[in-house]
Amino acid sequence: MDALLHLAAMALNIDRFLGAFIQEYGAWVYLALFLIVFCETGLVIFPFLPGDSLLFVGGAFCATGVLTLPVLIGLLLVAAVLGNTLNYRIGGLIGPKVFESNGRFLDRAALVKTHDFYQRHGGKTIVLARFIPVARTFAPFVAGVGDMGFARFQLFNVVGALAWILSLVLAGYFFGNLPFIRHYLNIIVLVGISAATVPLLIGTVWRMLMRRN
Repeated sequence: MDALLHLAAMALNIDRFLGAFIQEYGAWVYLALFLIVFCETGLVIFPFLPGDSLLFVGGAFCATGVLTLPVLIGLLLVAAVLGNTLNYRIGGLIGPKVFESNGRFLDRAALVKTHDFYQRHGGKTIVLARFIPVARTFAPFVAGVGDMGFARFQLFNVVGALAWILSLVLAGYFFGNLPFIRHYLNIIVLVGISAATVPLLIGTVWRMLMRRN
């Protein structure tokens, strides 16, 4: 519980958290951001990591000269592509078993919803899901389960990573330091977190009620 509260506090104050990390550890922040993006996109048990807000705030720090824009974009692109690739491989190896059982650390309902979305939209899901919290963690896993060809997957993977990283980092770079944005950043982050977590909570409560009936 303490870890979850700490994570929530970090997400809601991501600008101050990242600023303090930079002051304390300097260039190690690049590794930290790389690992967060890699884990969110590469490990299906980490859909709750604040990837979107980190990209935006990272871009804002680049605008102040604290971070270097080309270095940040390059590292995050590699992290996003490698993360999805790992997730795709894991899906190909264990995916079918996951759909048959409820894992303790895996939201099967969210996984099924992503699978249904993938069935309707095909390869475009890999690109579109980059901009949807939770779905972006499950989409490459589902593609691996669905046995999408590796070359075709990588095409959508790279295009999606470019669109996601460039749009959010550059948005932070150009707009992240505007007084209005900085003042309401916590609210913007909270809205993003709510959009990701509220549907999951509703789904969990609904499943619990259905089991009782």
